[in-house]
Order: sequence, then structure tokens, then C-alpha cells
Amino acid sequence: MKALMQELGRAARAAAPVLAAASRDQKDRALRASAAALRRDASKILAANAQDMRAAEGRDLSAALLDRLRLDAARVEAMARGLEDIASLPDPVGRVLAQWTRPNGLRIARVAVPLGVLGIIYESRPNVTADAGALCLKSGNAVILRGGSESLHSTAAIHDGLVAGLREAGLPEACVQRVPVADREAVGLMLEGLEGAINVVVPRGGKGLIERVRREARVPVIGHLDGNCHVYVDRDADLAMAVAITLNAKLRRTGVCGAAETLLVDRAAPQDYLPTLVRSLLDAGCAVRGDEATQKVDSRVTAASAVDWATEYLDSIIAVRVVEGVEEAMTHIARYGSSHTESIITNNEATARRFLEGVDSAIVLHNASTQFADGGEFGMGAEIGISTDRFHARGPVGLEQLTSYKYVVRGAGQIRP
Repeated sequence: MKALMQELGRAARAAAPVLAAASRDQKDRALRASAAALRRDASKILAANAQDMRAAEGRDLSAALLDRLRLDAARVEAMARGLEDIASLPDPVGRVLAQWTRPNGLRIARVAVPLGVLGIIYESRPNVTADAGALCLKSGNAVILRGGSESLHSTAAIHDGLVAGLREAGLPEACVQRVPVADREAVGLMLEGLEGAINVVVPRGGKGLIERVRREARVPVIGHLDGNCHVYVDRDADLAMAVAITLNAKLRRTGVCGAAETLLVDRAAPQDYLPTLVRSLLDAGCAVRGDEATQKVDSRVTAASAVDWATEYLDSIIAVRVVEGVEEAMTHIARYGSSHTESIITNNEATARRFLEGVDSAIVLHNASTQFADGGEFGMGAEIGISTDRFHARGPVGLEQLTSYKYVVRGAGQIRP
């Protein structure tokens, strides 16, 4: 295993400068050719995914995890379109971020450059193979992809399409590599950095994976631990809007990190707001765990414990609490939230501004679903994940977040006195 991983690292390190120097045209040709390969080989990809699904269904995985793993024709097409969307975006490499001239005539520019070699470790979602590979390619970074054991066959089939695109564009196949085995030892070796080959690790998966990465990594990490997201319905909210957003935020896809896990309702809202919101969730098949006020609304509501306020369910379950206005909502989020994504529903601009400015999360929304916490929805083409870190990258990690910078200084013979 160690020899295999070290070889992947050496190949990635050799490919990185070639990719960093590649033109936008060459990178975009690779992406478009990869999209064509995914469409051409869709039946092969779906057959591989069916094999993974059969094995997963025998392992008693949750409905949310099975949904993450499952591919269909629409999801394969979405992957192909995602590659084309990334190709259409500006090249993030070589951007002049700032420039100025010193009194001595030195001209200084801060210029975007690739990070180098990324190690991306993920679970369940085979589409991450396409998203991550494409984002790294476009941003000039070589990458080693380690998908979960449950998606091994799907990942291999999708990776074949990416390799076909690299080959057609004349780029080294080692620009986008994958770990071809399910051995968990590979993760540990990647976290050690493969003897200096890996510059940054990006984990995408469940809490167990993220905790392991943060505990064992010997290289910088970009990522988040939990997606404990909130929707706060203010006294000045439009009820129909609040219901629509709450249902979408919780139930559109329960297994994504942007799914709402707690609903906070202003005690000063009209009397029908809380019952209408709670019953709409219950009638849609969502279990509700509530505080004392919420339990009085409907006999189907069960009591929430202190643990519920801090839980990322990733399932059709939501915790509901009545709060004393926006200030208490913000206090609750600060105490129990994970600094991921929070939304306020209100027609009061001053209240919305207070929430948006005062909540310290990577993404804050006004009158919109938390499920918009997605790089594609932000116009980034795709994302590797959502970062709740405060250094380097925060929020959706797209092309720009996968670059660093260097200073380019031009002179005319100046020497320092």
C-alpha cells in the first residue's frame, strides 16, 4: 500500500508544474472532452453504480447515504454539464489580485497561482469525483482522489472519463489520479502528505471522516465538521414564503450539508405561524422534535433534548424552538450551530440586516433556502465542499479558493540602500 501511494504522490508532483503552466484553452479542452466521455459512457457509469448500490443496500446504510451514492441518467448529465460550466468560467490562475508601484519605481503585483497537489478524501457521493477533478484541473492543481469504499466502482467509471479528457487535451493523466483500492490505510498515508507530495487535504464526508482528518492530518486541511444549519422565521415573515422555504431547506435533500436541521420561530409571530409551519413539516413526513411550546401544537411532536439542538440529522427530522426574537435566535445559533449556513425569513430589512451582519457563519441568507449552500448555485460551476474555516477559504470551495498567490516584482536595476 505504501509503495502504491508513494507512486501516486510522485506522479502527481511531476504532473503539477505541467498543469500549472497549461493554457486555459488546453484545460478547457480537457474538461469538455471529459464531459463528452461521461455522456458517451453513461451506461457504463450507471452499471458500475448499480453494483455499488447493491452492495450498499446489504450494509444497512441510511436512506441519506444511499441517496448520496445513487446515480441516474439525470445525475450523470448534471456531472457532464458541471464540467462544461467549469470550462466556461474564467481561468483563476494568473489573475492579478492587486498591483502597485513603490516610490523607488519597483512595480509589485500579487498574482494567483495553484496550490500544488491536493488530496481529496470523500464518502458516498460519486459525483464528487467529477466535480473535484474538474475544479482541480481548471485551477491548475494536480489531485489524488480517494473516494469511499461504497462508491469504488462508480468512482472508477467516472474517473475513466476524466482521464479520457486529459488524454485528448495532451495533458498528463497523472493530473487527476484516484486511489484504486478501498484500504483505509490509504487515507492515513494521504494525511501524512505522501512524503511532501500533497500540499492540501480536502475532506468531504461524515463526521467520523472529518474528525479523523483533523486529528491525523500533517498537511493543511480545508473543510467543515458539521452542517448544523438553521432557519429563523421572524415575526415579520410572510407565512407562505416561510412554509415553502422551510420545507425546501429541510426536505429537498436531507442528506446534504446545507439541509436545515433546526427551525427557530419568533414568539411574537402571529399565532398561526408556528402551528402552520410545524404541521406542514409533519404532513410532509418530517419528524419534529420540539420545545414545550412546539409540543403543544400537535400531538405528533416529540420532546427535544439539549442534544437535538446540536445535531446534524441528515434525515427527515428537524428540531423546532420558539425564541424571543432575532437576538435570541442569533444566540441559539452561536451556541449550537456549526458556522455553516443560516437563513432568516422576514420582510423587515432592519431585522434581516441585523441577522446577516451578526451571525458568524460561512453562509447567511435572507428569504432563501439553506439548500442554496452550494458552489454551483453560487455560479462557481461546482465546489469541492463548504469550508467553515476562517483562514484561506470560507464557504463554497470553488476555483478561486483553490489558488494561492505569489508576489511578482519588476524593477529597473534598483538596489536596497
